[in-house]
Amino acid sequence: MRKKVTLKQLAKELNLSISTVSKSLKNDPEISQKTINRVHELASFYNYKPNALAVSLKSSKTNTIGVILPEILNHFFAKALFGIEQEASKNGYKIVTCITNESYQKEIEYVEMLNYSSVDGFIIALSQETQVVNQLGHFTALKRDKVPVVMFDRVSNEIDCDKVIVDDKEASKNAIQYLIDTGCKKIAVITTISDLSVAKLRLEGAREVTNTNEHISLVELEVKDSNNIENKIEEFLKKNELDAVLGLDETAAAITINMSHKLGYKIPEDISVIGFTDGLLSKHSYPKLTTVSQHAEELGAEAARILVNQLDNFDENYKTKTEIVKTSLILRDSTN
Repeated sequence: MRKKVTLKQLAKELNLSISTVSKSLKNDPEISQKTINRVHELASFYNYKPNALAVSLKSSKTNTIGVILPEILNHFFAKALFGIEQEASKNGYKIVTCITNESYQKEIEYVEMLNYSSVDGFIIALSQETQVVNQLGHFTALKRDKVPVVMFDRVSNEIDCDKVIVDDKEASKNAIQYLIDTGCKKIAVITTISDLSVAKLRLEGAREVTNTNEHISLVELEVKDSNNIENKIEEFLKKNELDAVLGLDETAAAITINMSHKLGYKIPEDISVIGFTDGLLSKHSYPKLTTVSQHAEELGAEAARILVNQLDNFDENYKTKTEIVKTSLILRDSTN
């Protein structure tokens, strides 16, 4: 007996996207006749039948939300997911979570898979690779299909959808100003996430503050080689006379503390250090890390609230919006 073929298998064999195959089977006018014929021929050869459950789910509300995250080992996204699940559950929704591991191609595949199957809407943080290549066709397709999307943290201004962010630029400005107010004059900004939109905004904020103060110097280090972060930061600390470091991500800040210890610097007597995220590294570093908290759980919960409101109160004239969650500077032992 021939094994039942799936829509995904048809798409793979034809070298087409799942959504293109699905539309071809429905003779969608936006698909070329040549492609429609190819799809029907292969479907006929395999005696393909649409999954009845999937079709019924797609034609009606399922109270299921698709959540697509770039990673899950990051404490920030783990906390955000907790907030999303709690808020969704409270409102009678279940979530299906997919992890792209920072891959643009996986992001496309997960968006198409979930859109074809059973979700009413999406909550998404963009992968690093997506932000680098800046190819967003999979989201414009959702917009065309009138599927509600809420982006959070890592967002794109090119997609007209609801967004939930923190004011990364303002948070960075506040952190730098705190360092200046405590007597720091030779400040460094170190990041391991320079390709991300959030890092660009944080760097912009740091530059704004220091550029308006002629008595303050700012030096920058971007580390893109994940296998060589410690060496790069150690060499940077050796070459530059510093009294403060702002890590634009938690990893950069925590490694700065470790490399400072290695080089014989005292924290915060010699170098003050501030990081972002307030995850496990911040709480368990020595000394404990002063950090910018982005309130990840609240960020995730707000994204879920906005999406649920869209799904439960359909409005053809709905206007998308951007919600900004305030950050907090949590003072610990790594600063004066």
